[in-house]
Amino acid sequence: MLVSLQLVRPETPSEDKRWKLVNGTMRRNGYASHALIETLHTVQSAFGCLDEVSLRYVAASLDLPLSKVFGVATFYHLFMLEPKGRHACVVCTGTACYIKGAAGLMKAVEQRFGVAPGATTADNRLSLLSARCVGACGLAPAVVLDGNMLGKQSADELLGKIEELA
Repeated sequence: MLVSLQLVRPETPSEDKRWKLVNGTMRRNGYASHALIETLHTVQSAFGCLDEVSLRYVAASLDLPLSKVFGVATFYHLFMLEPKGRHACVVCTGTACYIKGAAGLMKAVEQRFGVAPGATTADNRLSLLSARCVGACGLAPAVVLDGNMLGKQSADELLGKIEELA
């Protein structure tokens, strides 16, 4: 006797059409575990962050433990567990950048805009983040501002560029 096992995919968390994008990414990769990072990128791109509902859905859909999905989401600095501000300032805190003044850059942004590292201003204008390394050690201290690499930054230069973003 031949028994057919058919995996039942979980229902999407809501009727939101953005879930079709997420499901498309997983389907294109055969719902394989190696699709995790690409799927998380798709969720974040579609929804702006990785909330608990989306992490649980991805875990169930890819048949992965929630702890693994959460671990990947928290390991990589590009993933956000909360919505970020309109502008994102990521200060590299790797060894070269730290030695060349990354802590001073963080402190300057924190004081000028009233935002703690890892948080977003009350008006959702700016998120201040840090990264262990952005791979630009020759440009230390390096900052990624709205996806653009800025090298050899001083506090005054960085604050000026952030203020220009309006």
